[in-house]
Amino acid sequence: MSDAMPPISSSSTEKMLFLQENMVHFVNQMSMPVVEVSLVVSKYLKKLVDVLEERAQIEGEYLSREVVSPWSVEVETSDTDRPGMPLERILEIVDIDRMDILDTMIRTIINGTELPFVDAVLALRRWEHLARSQLSKASGTGQLFSPMILPTDF
Repeated sequence: MSDAMPPISSSSTEKMLFLQENMVHFVNQMSMPVVEVSLVVSKYLKKLVDVLEERAQIEGEYLSREVVSPWSVEVETSDTDRPGMPLERILEIVDIDRMDILDTMIRTIINGTELPFVDAVLALRRWEHLARSQLSKASGTGQLFSPMILPTDF
C-alpha cells in the first residue's frame, strides 16, 4: 500500500459505484439525518482503517494520508464557538434501527462484492467529508437531525 494510489480496476469501480448508488438511494429514501449518516460512516471508516493500518504495518507498507485521515473541511471560526448538545443526548435521539439498516447495507455490499478495503475507505471518505461539511455548518442541534443533502453529482 504505497503512497501512490494504484489505478482502480473496472470491477472495483463498479463495486464502489454499487455501494455509492445504494447508499444514495437509502439515505434519500429515508430522509436520513446527517448526524446518523455521519455516525455510521465514521464507525465503518474506523474499522476499515484499523484493519488497513494493521496490514500495512505487518507488510512494512505505507498508507496515504487520503486513506488514513479525514479530508479537510473548511470551517468558519465563528462556527466553532457554538454550544452543542451533549453526545449522550444526541445518541438518545437517533434512530438506531435506521442506522442499523445503513450499517448492514454497507457491510453486506463491502463483503458481498469483495470491495477492496482501500476502495471502500475512499468511497466512505467522500461521505464523511460531505457529512462533516454539513455538520460544520449546523447552527443548532435541530440541524444535526436535518436530512443529509446530497449534491446532484454525488
